[in-house]
Amino acid sequence: MTPTEVKIKNAETRIFKAVFPNTVNHYDTLFGGTAMHMMDEVAFIAATRFSRQRMVTVSSDKIDFTVPIPAGTIVELVGRIAYIGRTSIKVQVDIFIEQMYEEGREKAISGTFTLVAIDENKKPTAIDKGE
Repeated sequence: MTPTEVKIKNAETRIFKAVFPNTVNHYDTLFGGTAMHMMDEVAFIAATRFSRQRMVTVSSDKIDFTVPIPAGTIVELVGRIAYIGRTSIKVQVDIFIEQMYEEGREKAISGTFTLVAIDENKKPTAIDKGE
């Protein structure tokens, strides 16, 4: 593996959360905005773990909400580095659902977030790819 491939592997970020009643809508499913907030956080952590630089979100690409996430489930958010540019990193984030008292899981939401490295003056700066 190249040094960059090692950094990409080590930057993968996984977070587990329980879906509590205060995070769901009137259909008893996770609010879309709450899901996006969690996804952005995972993207930020993955990008920061890769670059070890100040990172800010500049965009989110198509986010697919394919399966509703009911209250009382466990979700796993997985962030993986998908692309590294000169000053930006794209992070693919997937959310998987697990029932608390049953085996199995399924992908519910996926999307891509773009983050940019910034310097102390909040200007874009080059990303250290570790090469």
